[in-house]
Amino acid sequence: MISVEAVTKRFGSLTAVDNLSFTVAQGEVLGFLGPNGAGKTTTMRILTGTLEPDAGQVLIDGVPIQRDLKAAKARVGYLPEANPLYDDLLVAEYLEYVGELRGLRGADLKAAAREAVEATGIGEVFYRPIGQLSKGYRQRVGLAAAILHRPEILLLDEPTEGLDPNQRVEIRRLVSELGKDRTVLLCSHVMREVEATCSRLVILSRGRLVAEGRVDELLAARTGRGRYLVEVEGEGVVEALKALPGVTGCDAEGVNGRARVILETRGTEELRPRIFALARDKGWTLWELHREKASLEDVFRQLTSEGEEVAS
Repeated sequence: MISVEAVTKRFGSLTAVDNLSFTVAQGEVLGFLGPNGAGKTTTMRILTGTLEPDAGQVLIDGVPIQRDLKAAKARVGYLPEANPLYDDLLVAEYLEYVGELRGLRGADLKAAAREAVEATGIGEVFYRPIGQLSKGYRQRVGLAAAILHRPEILLLDEPTEGLDPNQRVEIRRLVSELGKDRTVLLCSHVMREVEATCSRLVILSRGRLVAEGRVDELLAARTGRGRYLVEVEGEGVVEALKALPGVTGCDAEGVNGRARVILETRGTEELRPRIFALARDKGWTLWELHREKASLEDVFRQLTSEGEEVAS
């Protein structure tokens, strides 16, 4: 559905997006991740046709969007991070206004508004001023506006930003429902949200692609790394643990007279038997020992801080 081909965008001396290429399949919910300043929002604005790339191109169904920008924009719905709403309008008035901007009129506009209201669950606030709505309902109104013209592609930039946990769950459910019959590109900093919603991920760092693939693929790419939590009572604990083979990092703190240590490792060897044997030989009291399961947050942090590239 979407093909981003060697796209570059500069703002003066700053390269916001650097030779970026990826695809989004029809009907896919793609997670679009990266730290602040990675180029995510700039890329989304290029996908909507708001910005034009300095190099490369974006294609929808194999057709460059610049060939017929108006037609391309008609196929895309966009909810930006700064949800642009008019507080003095009723929800009904705002959706009517957005629909008219999208070229909808009369019965078609009413039908589209009805579908969007039902899809986003905003019927009970339809005749309330937007300025009186909670943040959760404001996000729902923004989603309704984004899908009002029945787009095939939906771009969501931090749709749960600033919401409480219950509101996050509701918006996440809405995104999953909307993704059943649309192609969705979801930008979010919430790893749990991404894992629950997205079928595949694209991760950016400094404007460049550093990883692409399913969550399980990206976690598997972390093979050879380990993270161990060890809590021990004894002498010379930190120095002995740091000397174990493959240990690349050691973070220790004192807890109730014991050493609580987090070890970062490289290599394929499982260190728990070595740690247990070390505690036995040195007469330590071992209070806790476990290897932490790799998480998407770990992978994200490593890729965006080290600039590694993972092919998939």
